[in-house]
Amino acid sequence: MIRAVICDDEKAALTIISYFIQQEHLPIRLVGTAEDGRQALELIQREKPDLIFMDIQMPYMDGFEVLQRVSNSKVIIITAYGSFEYAQRALRMDVSDIIAKPIELEQLRAAVTRAIGWNFTDNSTVNQILAYIHQHYNEKIELEDLSRETFCGESHIARLFKRYMGYTILSYIHKVRIEKAKLLLEEESLNIQEAAERCGYPNLNNFYKYFKQYAGMTPAAYVQKHKSMNKEETSDA
Repeated sequence: MIRAVICDDEKAALTIISYFIQQEHLPIRLVGTAEDGRQALELIQREKPDLIFMDIQMPYMDGFEVLQRVSNSKVIIITAYGSFEYAQRALRMDVSDIIAKPIELEQLRAAVTRAIGWNFTDNSTVNQILAYIHQHYNEKIELEDLSRETFCGESHIARLFKRYMGYTILSYIHKVRIEKAKLLLEEESLNIQEAAERCGYPNLNNFYKYFKQYAGMTPAAYVQKHKSMNKEETSDA
């Protein structure tokens, strides 16, 4: 598991990054958050995270001051200021990426991929399998494909993946697909048939079966629930 921290004085950043990690089903574990520079430095020195999401403008110490005292972590800079000066300074400090607020999911996805790729475990074979699944989740994936990709036997990669990830390969594939389907139904207003096909389920019955298994409800119920939540948020606003 990649251990990560978020250092930002805005709750919105914590919310969207946490949401992204959950929805993408990434093996990233948040081990702490900080709302100012002093807390950030203490948190990073204590937890020694693999990945840091670091805001620039924070009370007491800014993000650059904190990073001058930190090493051995991948860093994604988050800032509301898109100046060339910030970008140049970030590059000199060898950060992995710099993204602007308000944070967009696609922007965040690209930044995380550049920062850590799919190196979520200390086993290169499992990392290869994870990368393949996330890149080909909407296609038919067989153990034979993964065996050919990793140059390992099928039974070996099946045991290895379960040991490191806690899921069978097939279960993990379905979990990734259903998380993607949920996003499609929420964000792109696709109908259920279209979402199923785009996530690798040409058979609608199979889609309903696995959606209910991994989401706890049918696709239709999920769409209705999401619509109701949007109405409540609109009325509150």
